[in-house]
Amino acid sequence: MTSLPARAGRRCHNALNPLHSTVYFSPDFTKELAEVGVTDSNAAYFAGRGAAMGAVGPGVITAAFYNFNHALVARHVPEVWRTASPEVVLEARLRAVDTTLRRLLGEEALASAEMAEAAGLALRAAEACTRHARPLYAAHADLPVPEQPHLAYWHAATLLREHRGDGHLAALLAAGLDPLEALVSHTATGKGMSPRWTLATRGWNRTDWEAASARLRERGLLDADGELTEAGTALRADLEETTDRLDAAPYEHLGAAGTERLTELGRGFLGAALGNGAFPADLTGK
Repeated sequence: MTSLPARAGRRCHNALNPLHSTVYFSPDFTKELAEVGVTDSNAAYFAGRGAAMGAVGPGVITAAFYNFNHALVARHVPEVWRTASPEVVLEARLRAVDTTLRRLLGEEALASAEMAEAAGLALRAAEACTRHARPLYAAHADLPVPEQPHLAYWHAATLLREHRGDGHLAALLAAGLDPLEALVSHTATGKGMSPRWTLATRGWNRTDWEAASARLRERGLLDADGELTEAGTALRADLEETTDRLDAAPYEHLGAAGTERLTELGRGFLGAALGNGAFPADLTGK
């Protein structure tokens, strides 16, 4: 039985994750990866997010990332490791984190007591994350915690994001949604990525998308117009509730007051980033 308010962990995740994920879509990440020889955007993303796992093959990246077409992954992995080793990529990523957060938040925010507090709270929450069946979280948990508070905050946000993400993949499997069915049904909620952007970045084509949509219609999850049915809406809601349950431990460990405070701080940093001129692509990847 939880001691937290309903969806407290999800709200905290939603406050922290944008400044975690923004790095992979920032011009600073593109620049740093290009400087170590990785100029293709797909290769940069696979390497940047997967480097913590080491010089793994395409199968591992496809498994851990879930919704990418394996053929797209295999075009870039393991070749990307011949251009830049995982260690080099991780160093470049951390430089991008530093530059991105300085650009979006400003020096005063990075040096503030609030940043140090947020880093401490997020790291404390991550103490309760578990490694089993969570490859991206487990790989990042083996990395050292950066000394500077803003980098430690990003590292902790990464741990929490990947812990939740790994659990979400387990929920997708249990719901019987394959990678593209998961994308199509999420887009149908109105909260997911656009079909055009998904097809452009995930390696699928329009025929693949239509086939996945047909499978969802056969299950009664989509209607003829591509909208979620009542059963589809219920399935997507259940997916989020299951993900919340699988991701409860960090926030239970932090406690209700700590989770609320971390959420408040995360929202403050997010608001500051938008106020300092963050481009939509920085925060959404679109």
